[in-house]
Amino acid sequence: MKIAFVATALAVVLGTSLAFAFARYRFRGQQLINFTVILPIILPGVITGVALASFFLFTKTQLGLMTVVIGHTTFCIVLVFNNVLARLRRVSPSLEEASRDLGASGFQTFRLVTLPTIRTALVAGALLSFALSFDEIAVTFFLAGADTTTLPLWILGSFRRTQDVPEVNAVATVILVISLPMIAVAAYLMRDEGAGSRVVAGE
Repeated sequence: MKIAFVATALAVVLGTSLAFAFARYRFRGQQLINFTVILPIILPGVITGVALASFFLFTKTQLGLMTVVIGHTTFCIVLVFNNVLARLRRVSPSLEEASRDLGASGFQTFRLVTLPTIRTALVAGALLSFALSFDEIAVTFFLAGADTTTLPLWILGSFRRTQDVPEVNAVATVILVISLPMIAVAAYLMRDEGAGSRVVAGE
């Protein structure tokens, strides 16, 4: 669970920053960067895991908790990025311009104008990221190393021991109880976000 929390926090910061860069600026190589960001979520987890493991081994980086967090962050970023970018593109920039014209600083404009309009997108992206990272196994399998064990890896190993099946069933139930409400809330917030954006944009 610690990995999911850290990966989600990094994904929120990096994904939101990228979304603002794409929504507010036009620069050379934008499409290439966009493709690079979304690639880990498009590719099968096995391919992403093997590619990252090969990179870390090539750079002589020891596999462990840090590499798992990096691997999870790569595919969690896109969930936050897509939600926030879609939200920013539906909100009129004139709201921020009006705030600055009235004397608000950049931080005040972000806190009082921008953040409330993207809040549901941030929460939805964070919930989806946590749910995806919490039960991710393919990428984790290749990046965990010998000394790192996560809950999905423990479940995978326990399937080989028939005496642990009842425990596996109980843990799988807990994972479902945690993950499904997060996904449901995220779906609701994304629906609510779309409705709210039309109101804000004056549509």
